[in-house]
Amino acid sequence: MYITCLDLEGVLVPEIWIAFAEASGIPELTRTTRDEPDYDKLMTWRLGVLREHGLGLKQIQETIAAIDPIPGAKEFLDELRSITQVIIISDTFEQFATPLMRKLGWPTIFCNSLEVAKDGEITGFRMRCEQSKLTTVRALQSIGYETIASGDSYNDLGMIKAGKAGFLFKSTDKIKADNPELAAYENYDELMAAIRRAMV
Repeated sequence: MYITCLDLEGVLVPEIWIAFAEASGIPELTRTTRDEPDYDKLMTWRLGVLREHGLGLKQIQETIAAIDPIPGAKEFLDELRSITQVIIISDTFEQFATPLMRKLGWPTIFCNSLEVAKDGEITGFRMRCEQSKLTTVRALQSIGYETIASGDSYNDLGMIKAGKAGFLFKSTDKIKADNPELAAYENYDELMAAIRRAMV
C-alpha cells in the first residue's frame, strides 16, 4: 500500500510568501525554505518583518485569495489521487492553506497553525511536531505504508529520502547539485510517470 506525500508551495501552488512580498512591496519576504533550511529561524524572522510593517493575517489572506494553483496542478493531483492515497505535508499554516485546498479539490493536508491576536497580529506559530515532514512519513511507514514523496525545498529532503522513492520537483539548481542522487523533474507529466514507475 502506497501513500504519496507532496509538498504544497512550489509544487502545487506558488510560494505564498513570495506572492505576499510582491503584493506588500517588501522584497525581503521573498526568502523561503529554498533559501533558509532552518524553518523556525525563517518564520521567526518573517513575523518580525510583519510586526515592523504593521501587517497581519488579514493582509496575507487577501493575497492568498488571489493565488491560483500552478497550471496543471489540480489535474495532476486528481489523476494521482485516482491511483494512490495522497497527503500534502506542508510547513504552511491552516489559516493560509484552506482557500488553496478549495481550489485543489480539498485534498488531505497536514500543516501547522498560527497564533493570532484579536487585532489580527500574528504573534507566533505552532508546529505540529518536530521535523514534521520526516516525522509524518516515518509514522505512515510504521503503520504499513510505503511512501513516495516529492518537494522542492530543503525542508522536503528528509521525507524525500526516507521513502521507497522520492523526487525533487521544480527545485533550485543548488538543491539539485547538492543532492545528485535524487531524480529531479520540472513538469507534472514527468513526475506522474516517475511515481507510477515507483509503484510497480
